[in-house]
Amino acid sequence: PMDNGCQVEVDIKIDQEKREAVIDFTGTSPQFEGNYNAPTAVCLAAVMYVFRCLVDDDIPLNEGCLEPLRVIVPPRSILSPEYPAAVIAGNTEVSQCVTDALFGALGVLASSQGTVNNVVYGNDTYQNYETICGGTGAGPGHNGTSAVHSHMTNTRLTDPEILEWRFPLRVESFSIRPNSGGKGEYLGGNGIVRELTFLEPMTLTLLGSHRLTDPYGLAGGGSGARGHDFIRRANGRVEELGGTDEAELGVGDTFVQETPGGGAYGPR
Repeated sequence: PMDNGCQVEVDIKIDQEKREAVIDFTGTSPQFEGNYNAPTAVCLAAVMYVFRCLVDDDIPLNEGCLEPLRVIVPPRSILSPEYPAAVIAGNTEVSQCVTDALFGALGVLASSQGTVNNVVYGNDTYQNYETICGGTGAGPGHNGTSAVHSHMTNTRLTDPEILEWRFPLRVESFSIRPNSGGKGEYLGGNGIVRELTFLEPMTLTLLGSHRLTDPYGLAGGGSGARGHDFIRRANGRVEELGGTDEAELGVGDTFVQETPGGGAYGPR
């Protein structure tokens, strides 16, 4: 489930003789009144990504990968919304949920941090949009990875030196978040902690997930830690933020982000 109460349900049936699979999203939540809807093309991209990850062969990544896959998406659901549904979170948060649901249904990978941690800040002169790394899920025979972008994120983090050079801010800290990965036979990857102090007034906007729900573990493994966002004002006062939120930042205010960890695989 997602923080807003929506959920992605999927049933996968594989016919090894025919070398085909049916991926059925029946039961997925109806179209959402907010922006957590994903066009069907985004859902298909997530399906193709997951099944391509399962193929240990050097094949082109194109629409032909979907040929042996029959994908069933219920109409007017969060994976097949109709106009005028908002879809800004579709290619970020919803696609991550779809990916984790597929890997979990296949039994090969616990939940990643399950979000891209969209962070936008700026004023009339400076604007920046980042996605922030976290932990990946563990699987049979391997731990998750800490402090990396995962699955549908498809971006890299800005180097701290470049960030401070281009924008009026200071990176106070950027480190792995200890013990945020799930505990189990194979550990989930850890998230990160990053603190940015702003040197000019700016508006901060967040779009993230797994602040209210846990990144799941698999096969008896523990869940990863939830994300946590807050502002430490210049006067020392702390203001909590939600995963989807907006706030005004003044000179000397520090934005602190703790990203989720990945789920573990197998019991401890």
